[in-house]
Amino acid sequence: MAKVCVVTGRKAVSGHRVSHANNKAKRTFEPNLHDKRFWSQERGRFVRLRVSAKAMKTIDKLGLDAVLRDLERQGVSF
Repeated sequence: MAKVCVVTGRKAVSGHRVSHANNKAKRTFEPNLHDKRFWSQERGRFVRLRVSAKAMKTIDKLGLDAVLRDLERQGVSF
């Protein structure tokens, strides 16, 4: 399974690990992803999504069913 948020599209980015001596080494910054079950009132069932912490805040603000409708319009299946 890819390390990508279904809702926001956040994914891993690369950068440098910088030491006190200013030595640089490549590293990746992973998104804060969680496998989460959400209850959908419209569907009457739980929906499993792999979402970031930011996406959970978005779902709290807009509502799960509005986010799911938007994902369906984009062609995402879950």
